Parts: sequence; structure tokens; C-alpha cells
Amino acid sequence: MTPPRQDPTDLDRHSPFLEFVRSGSFGGFVLMAASLFAFAWANSAFAPSYFALHHLPIEIGAGEWRLEKSLLHFVNDFLMAIFFLMVGLEIKREMAVGELSQPKARVLPVAAAAGGMLVPALFYAAFNAGGVGAAGWGIPMATDIAFALGVMALLGERVPVGLKVFLTALAIVDDLGAVLVIALFYTAQLDLGSLGISLALWAAAMIYGRRGGRRLTVFMLLGLAIWYFMLKSGVHATVAGVLTAFAVPLTRLHRLEHAISPFVTLGIVPLFAFLNAGFALGALSFTTPVSLGAFFGLLLGKPVGIFCVCYLVVRAGWSELPEGTGWSAIGGAGMLGGIGFTMSLFVASLAFGEGAAGDQAKLGVFSASALAAVAGLLVLRWVLPNGSPAKKGAD
Repeated sequence: MTPPRQDPTDLDRHSPFLEFVRSGSFGGFVLMAASLFAFAWANSAFAPSYFALHHLPIEIGAGEWRLEKSLLHFVNDFLMAIFFLMVGLEIKREMAVGELSQPKARVLPVAAAAGGMLVPALFYAAFNAGGVGAAGWGIPMATDIAFALGVMALLGERVPVGLKVFLTALAIVDDLGAVLVIALFYTAQLDLGSLGISLALWAAAMIYGRRGGRRLTVFMLLGLAIWYFMLKSGVHATVAGVLTAFAVPLTRLHRLEHAISPFVTLGIVPLFAFLNAGFALGALSFTTPVSLGAFFGLLLGKPVGIFCVCYLVVRAGWSELPEGTGWSAIGGAGMLGGIGFTMSLFVASLAFGEGAAGDQAKLGVFSASALAAVAGLLVLRWVLPNGSPAKKGAD
């Protein structure tokens, strides 16, 4: 007997992303542990072995075809494409059946995400415009979903569901914006021929999906081809992950998300953090423009941008605050938006590669993310006491 087809609207209730929200912050703790281990190793007597690990050669191939990369680039260029595949699946699901599917409901998080990207970039530019660190303006623009929701999960039942949904939707739009920034502004040299082949393969995947194609194996093979030619084109290859996700039919999202979510959350992202979070303090100074730009962009630019745009949108009557929340709760959520980490480190690696400027950016990102987590947790703990989240959050 053929099993009944799954109602696409059921996907929202069974999303692995929402299961992560409900189950706590284990993935975030694994990510933090990997980062702290890398930092400790990079500042120990065994530091040379840590940095040598970055250059460990990795070779993949089939037949006579070979592609060789260092371990660092293999993780950043290939494995992180799978992370972006999951990001793309979340974006598509939210736009199709989630909080971003209703025009009025999407206004506030979309506007908040826009403010939370523009203002941090301006903060960064204020310290670095015209200087050697100018290319890093995209570093403080993104929110780390896992960490932000992991910190919020520490408050348990006192957090209104509407506030969790708001921060989730904001972070998802934030990720989409970061993908666009990477594709448009962090591309060195463009090979139009390879880009054309990649986009043609993406079109084939889209057509296959639209015409009822259901085999995930086909999407994955096409996705690998899209990734390879995107890599050759000069556009960062991780963009291929998002493009492939958009081609997968809505009815197959649930299965694919569950298949890759544990590997991404507990494997790929911690491995990325382990290889990218380690830097030697040495002669680093917190007062360099790159460190200060990343620090203040995340710690101040994020909450200021999110809060001010939310205020303008609500006062204009274009949207309303999530149920059970008030302006103080939005301010606390905005502070959690300043936890940049994964995507900020990724953009820093694109902007500066390995070297002093990249390490200065990491110092600013780490410091700001830690303080943003503590500040956001304290503010929300204050305004959302146990037992009355709706009343106290609605001030």
C-alpha cells in the first residue's frame, strides 16, 4: 500500500530546527567546546601542530579527475556547503509554510534583519573605511542561530513562543542576507563560463523538482556538480548549497533535513569552528580597527539596528510586536542577535584569509559574541521572570 503523502504544512511542526529549539542547546555547547579547544591548542606549546593541521592535504576524485585542497579549505569550501544546504532548506521551509509565509508576519523579522545587517556594517566601516580592514565590513552582519537560540533556551518556559519565533525568523533572514553578501561581494575573479554551467545545472535541478522529481540522490548529484562549477567560477562554492536547497520539493524537505541535521550540527559546524576559531593571542591588540569594528558592530550595531527598525515599523503600523513580548524583550533579543560566531568567522576567512587581520577579526567576534550572550541573557532574565512571560514581556 502506498503511504499517504505528507501534508507540507506538517513540515513546520516536525522541523529538526524546531526540535533543536525545544530540546535545548546541545549543539551550541559542542560548538563552544570545539572553539575553546582550538583556542587553547593555538595558544599552547603545541601551537605549531594546530596550524600545521590546517594545511593537511585532502584529495577527492573519481577516475582520472582529482581535486586537492588543504583540510581548512576542504572544510570551508566543501563541508560548509552542506551547512548552507541546511540553511537553504530552513529558509525555503520558513518562506513556504513557516513564519515568513504570511506577508504581515514576515514584515517585522525581515525589517529587523535588514536593520541588524546595515547598522553593524556601518559601525564596522566607521572604524575601517579606507583602511586595510575595509574588506571585513560583512563580518558583524550575521547572527549565529544555534548560539542565540541556545542562550535563549537557558531561560526555559519563561520565554514567550512569539519571541522565539521572532528571533528564529530574524536569524533565518539574516542568513539569507549573508549568503547574498558572500555571493555578490566576496567573489575574487569571475569565470562566466563555469558560472553559466553551474546555473544551468541549478535550472535542471529546479525543473526536475517542479515536475515531480522526488529522488534525493538526483538532487545531491546535481548539487555536487553545481558546487564544483560554482567553485571554478570564483563565486564562493557554499552558495551552491543554498541553490540546491531551493530546488528540493517542499514534500522532501523534512526527510533531507533529518538526514543531514545531526551531521551538520554535531559534526560539520564544530569542525569548522575547531579549524577557524583557533588563533594565537601573541601580539594581538584589541585596539586595532578590525577588532574594534567587529566588536562594536556586533555588540552595539546589532541591537541598535534591530530595535530601532522594529520601533519604526511598529509605530508606522506596518506590523506589531510578537504576542507576549514588549520593547524590553525585543531589546534583549536584539542583544542575542549580536552573537555572530559561525557566519562572522566564515566571512572573516573570506575577507582576510589566514593572517593578522583575520586573527584581529576573530578577537573582536569572540569578545562581542560572549558579551552579547551574557547581556541578552541578563536582560531577558530580568524582563521575563518565571511564571509571567506575557505580562512582564509586554511592557
